Parts: sequence; structure tokens; C-alpha cells
Amino acid sequence: MHNFRSGGSSYPGKLATRIDPEILRHLAENYDVIIVTGTNGKTMTTSLLTKILKEQYPDVLTNPSGSNMLQGIVTSFLAAGPKPKGRKGLAVLEVDEANVEPVCRQLTPTAFLLTNIFRDQMDRYGEIYTTYQKIVDGIKLAPQATIIANGDAPIFNSKQLPNPIIYYGFADSDKPDADLRASFNSDGVLCPVCNHILHYHSITYANLGDYFCPNCSFSRPELTDAVTAVQELRPTFSNFIINKQAFTIHVGGVYNIYNALAAYTTAKFLKIAPESIAAAFNYDEQVFGRQEVIKLNGKHATIILVKNPVGLNQVFDLIKTDPHPYSLGFLLNAHAADGKDTSWIWDGEFEQLPFQDIPKIILGGERLKDIQLRFKVAGANADSIVATQDLTDFITQAGEVPDEHIYILTTYTAMLALRKQLANQGIIPAGF
Repeated sequence: MHNFRSGGSSYPGKLATRIDPEILRHLAENYDVIIVTGTNGKTMTTSLLTKILKEQYPDVLTNPSGSNMLQGIVTSFLAAGPKPKGRKGLAVLEVDEANVEPVCRQLTPTAFLLTNIFRDQMDRYGEIYTTYQKIVDGIKLAPQATIIANGDAPIFNSKQLPNPIIYYGFADSDKPDADLRASFNSDGVLCPVCNHILHYHSITYANLGDYFCPNCSFSRPELTDAVTAVQELRPTFSNFIINKQAFTIHVGGVYNIYNALAAYTTAKFLKIAPESIAAAFNYDEQVFGRQEVIKLNGKHATIILVKNPVGLNQVFDLIKTDPHPYSLGFLLNAHAADGKDTSWIWDGEFEQLPFQDIPKIILGGERLKDIQLRFKVAGANADSIVATQDLTDFITQAGEVPDEHIYILTTYTAMLALRKQLANQGIIPAGF
């Protein structure tokens, strides 16, 4: 019923909800449900948490990437089939921010796991405050559910809710008396109490960190679980400390350490031992479009989904941790699933890329001219750029880069098209 690796299918759920608009209420009635939502990190956090829980629970229902709206979630339950009587099921559901309320009208979650809120697909969500309100509207339908929230995100501390709340975050500052400010281009840096500009004792990235308002008493809440040290960051792994215990995940980027911390905190809430969490983290399995590596003509191509300025900048930071030479690809589309407005690329810090060390840049996608102009303005060497809207040519060019490695950054629908073409050429298995 699903094609998990190519984005999943919501058609069975679409058909089922036409027949019975409240079918999810019946399908989920014998499940404890964890809802994972937020702007960035939903898919990776859901994957990590599911791996952890499978160490202890025989069957964990989850939904594949791209099926995080109501109809896709219904499809996931239909695919799982009926639960044996007398045995409660466990479901970890990635849920689109605007779909939290519709989903919660039909099921009662045990917990909400909140990753972050950044500007993303503003044609759908609006500003970060309207996005968060969509989530809050769903949370209000389940006041007994525990909220497990990123304590480093000020927005998650901006509304009084009746739910029990657990906060996670980074507590690795060696300068507790520091007084910092977020970048001028960051989202959500005003105090929700008095509208003063927030200050920080430490900043991880964007507006995430140990914040406080110098004008009133608003500040970061106490953290239940915290990353206290980041020991090593590379594009293919991250070593870090949570609550005095060492962990490794086989993906790079500070943003993925946040995802791991979110999964850790939720697993701990569900009484999973730290040793089991560490074992699950250490299991190296690629996640759809999230730093998965494929072979192209003997080259290693790392595919990374990008969709908003904060996430893009984190990917740039990730790439810069690579000690080896690499080339770069970028596919830009602008469908509803990508966000129809491509102006977000102008808030990405392309200028920080080491263009002098990148011998080849391959650009493509339906909005090729937009991304070409962005690289030109950022200072990329025109002689290093290859522009093509033909995916077959894009793949050929990627397999002929002078380095052993190419990073391919791509929006969602462009990634699906790329993977379909890779499968058609026999480079990856159909449905991978």
C-alpha cells in the first residue's frame, strides 16, 4: 500500500476519508500516539524515535516521509492492519503543522513532540506565530497530553497551556554570563511578554539558545534533558553528550543533534533506558532525503532536503565540516509541497560557501533561473556552474564531477523527481 522510499502514498487514506470522514478515530482507538511536529526535523526525529522504540516494542506504527497530512496518516493505519485484541499499539506520527488540529479531532495523543518553528512555506503557514497557533489549536484538544518541547525555542515558552511540559535543549555554554544577540535576520527574537529584543547567554543557531529578556523576567525554562557537549561534528557523524552520557548518530549537523535530543527525551518519557537509546542511535540507516548517500558513476552523492533559510544555512554549516574536496548541486522547485514562493533562497547565506574550493556547481529544477541568479549574486565562479533543467543531464553531470563527492541540495518535489529518474536509470532500486 505504501511506497515508503519515494514519498509514500496518501491515496488509500484519501479514498477512505471520503467514505468515512472520521475513520481515523476508529483506526487509532487502540493506540498510544506520539505526535511529532514543527518546521524542521520532523522526519529525522520520527525515524530516530521509531528506531529507539523498536528496541522494546515489537510493532511501532509510523508514517513515511511525505505522508504527514491527515490522509497520509490514515493510509499508514490502513497499511498496518488491525491490532490483535488485548494488545495496545504504539504509533509515532510525523504530522504537518497545519494538520495537528484535524488529526487531534480524531485521536487523543499521549504526547506532542515539538521540534522548532521557523519561517517556512509562508504561502501556507504565514509567520511563525500563526504556524505555532495551528499547533496550539491541536494541543488544546488534548490538555492531558504531555508536551515535549525544544526549550531553546522561545516560541514554545510563549503561551500558557494546561498540559504537563518537558523541555530539552543545549546547555554547553562555557560562558554563562555572556550577553549575546541573535542575527538580525533571525525569526522570533522579540520577547513575547514585553516585545523587547531577546538576549542570549549562548546561541546554537538562528534563535535557538539560552535566551533571556533584559527588560522583564522572561527566560528559557529549566531543561529536563540537555546536550552538555558537542565533541565532534563531521558530515557523516556527530559525537555528543546528553546528561553525562556519550552518544553517536551517523548523520552530521547541529540540527540533527537537536533531533536526536528530542528523540532521547521522548524515549526517556516512555521509560526507555539510555543504553537502548544509544544502541538505536548507533544503527546506521539512511532516511529518505536526509543525508542519504548514493553512488553515481563511482562518485558519492549526498542528497539533502532543503526548504527554508534556517535549514539551508544549517546544511551549509554541515558541508563546511567536510575536510575533503566536494562539488555541489542544487535543484529548486516551487510547487505547493515546496512552497510556491522562492524568495526564501535570498535569506540563505550562500555567500558563506567556499566557492574558491568548489570546482563544479550543477544547478537545475523548474526554477533554475532563480537559483542561477542567487549563486551569481553570492559570488560563485561562473565557469564552475553548469545549468540544466534536464534531470538525466543533471545526473550525468553529477557523476562527472572532478571530486569523489557531491552534495545535492534539493527541494521536496525536485527530490522526488530526481529519485524517480535515478530509479528509471537503474541507479537506485525502484521504490528505494
